Amino acid sequence: MDQIQAMRVFARVVESGTFTLAASSLQLPKASVTKHVQALEDRLRVKLLNRTTRRVTVTTDGAAYYDRAVRLLSDFDELEASMSQVRATPRGRLRVDVGTSIARLLIIPQLASFQARYPDIQIDLGVTDRTVDLIADNVDCVIRGGELRDQSLVARRVGNVEFSTVASPGYLQQHGTPQHPRDLENGHNSVIYFSPVTQRRYPLEFQHNGEVIEMTNPSTLAVNEANAYTTSLLSGQGVGQITSYQAREYLKSGQLVQILPEWTQPLLPVYVVYPPNSHLSAKVRAFVDWVVEIFAADPLLQCK
Repeated sequence: MDQIQAMRVFARVVESGTFTLAASSLQLPKASVTKHVQALEDRLRVKLLNRTTRRVTVTTDGAAYYDRAVRLLSDFDELEASMSQVRATPRGRLRVDVGTSIARLLIIPQLASFQARYPDIQIDLGVTDRTVDLIADNVDCVIRGGELRDQSLVARRVGNVEFSTVASPGYLQQHGTPQHPRDLENGHNSVIYFSPVTQRRYPLEFQHNGEVIEMTNPSTLAVNEANAYTTSLLSGQGVGQITSYQAREYLKSGQLVQILPEWTQPLLPVYVVYPPNSHLSAKVRAFVDWVVEIFAADPLLQCK
């Protein structure tokens, strides 16, 4: 426990910039703060801090130690919290990464309800369609669609979404409304999505009564971000396929029109994913349970 205390003291000195301010925030005598840091340096046999009469600066070794120490202290606090009554009131900083469309349409609009329920959790919300490395990027959990490839992570399926084939009224007025997927091969423009990581291009796909058609003809436009993809369809760039929960507000307002409704795509599974060592974390558990709730409440996110 003395090592944990010394680590906390050192981290506070780095963050506050002086021994005096660190001692005040920790409610310890300044001499005790100095003693802890000196003992830590003696044990590690490295100099962690440069001391002047006015300020303390961290050495290169000290900066590296600080980064690891902050993570270890966070893990230690999470473990302590999960095994105590603090479990009932999760707290701490939670780093979450979410795809752009899920963030805009689902997570951000309802985030106030999570913050009201768990006021002691502070969220750092990363929004990107790129796949992040949870371990390297120090991310607590992510919400992602599609089948999972990294079997070392813990995944909980929270929903399934279907796709709709759509175009803008202006586009259909100019090019006509296709009655069959093959109609898109002549006189129509298609907009497809490509992966921002692998650059893989996803063709428009249609299934009906066991028949599968992939539109392999060159696309007019390819986009690698979900919100930009939807905007391209709204602006009349062509025919595309977006999830039904993305299309909902635009179909209702008439900004988009669904075409070929009897032709479908495979459902897209959606998961909340986190590293194995996060299963004890009260704040991760709280967020995952909340995500399950909001997905379960929307029929368009529970398609079968």
